[in-house]
Amino acid sequence: MRKTILILAIIVGVLSCSKEDADCNCGLITDDGINTTGYWVDIRSDCSDNIKRWYLSEGDWVNAHPGNDYCITNSNGW
Repeated sequence: MRKTILILAIIVGVLSCSKEDADCNCGLITDDGINTTGYWVDIRSDCSDNIKRWYLSEGDWVNAHPGNDYCITNSNGW
């Protein structure tokens, strides 16, 4: 009986988590580059799956690689 209650509690705990719990200022870098406007990265939001282009300083861009997670601190999500 205890095992059943424990298993049910774990299942309920896992299912109660949602994307809303994710940090909506973060996402996966899908692409990066340089153009006349500056250094940019395209990031897919962890919450909405939308992709948005962000322009970064050269120092931040050098450390932002496609395939890595990255958070934008001056945004409420996108």
